[in-house]
Amino acid sequence: MGMKGILRVVPKEEYLLPGNPSCPGCPASLGLRYLLKALGGKAILVIPASCTSIIVGPYPFSSLRVPVLNIAFAAAASTAAGISEALKVKGKEGIQVVVWAGDGGTADIGLQALSGAAERNSDILYVCYDNEAYMNTGIQRSSLTPYGAWTTTTPKGKVEEKKNLPMIVAEHKVPYVATASVGYPIDLILKVRKAIKYRGFKYIHLHAPCPYGWRFPANKTVEVAKLAVKTGIWVLYEIENGKFRLTSLSSSLIDPSKRLPVNKYLKLQGRFKHLSEEDISRIQERVNTMWDELMRLVKES
Repeated sequence: MGMKGILRVVPKEEYLLPGNPSCPGCPASLGLRYLLKALGGKAILVIPASCTSIIVGPYPFSSLRVPVLNIAFAAAASTAAGISEALKVKGKEGIQVVVWAGDGGTADIGLQALSGAAERNSDILYVCYDNEAYMNTGIQRSSLTPYGAWTTTTPKGKVEEKKNLPMIVAEHKVPYVATASVGYPIDLILKVRKAIKYRGFKYIHLHAPCPYGWRFPANKTVEVAKLAVKTGIWVLYEIENGKFRLTSLSSSLIDPSKRLPVNKYLKLQGRFKHLSEEDISRIQERVNTMWDELMRLVKES
């Protein structure tokens, strides 16, 4: 896509204000900036306890030019569903109710509310920015922390695999589920705009490499995010009314020879520096198996 095409997709208007207290290279603020541009600022954000609670800033100030409700860890999806119903009662249209939550507030503490809202097909957009640990409280592991990753509660590396949350949400038979990456903003913006065309529950799972928690330089966020996709560790796809489709760069990675080895991604991150060759081989094998499973879904769709 040329520069003119990019400018048509990405509005100039900013809704995340400069001077906010996010860390250098923060993927949460980067993803939030793109999200609000995609929505044209016509949104109400519901934010459970997370790094974004800090980024937004202390009341009565805010770093965002949209209404924000900071809510308890477990209650984001149910609160958003309530706001959505209230807007309907008041006859207000064209306002997107969006949950913007981290992996802990989505896959762990907030999973019950997420599942409930998805099962009821509540008319909200839920975005999980996945930095793969509880970063705001000290880099503790979550169920979305990948195998082998160091955290303060897994000092020798996590021994469990990462939970496949987008597919769990898809099992609720909601209209739209997608994955995205802060390294590919056009893909993210287009998916947000597609999602909000649907009435009902929409879910986007955003890969968000964190320099602080993943132990890489702050100027490498986008590079790490892109390597996750190029190695096949992070897959860009969407499930639209039950139909699975690979999107963007992911479609070229169907050919295993076009995927970079996983070590290209792992070696940039201090959280993986303790991994043995056996560990790396296990991760590579898991990626290869995952892509075999994805090809089955492609054929079925």
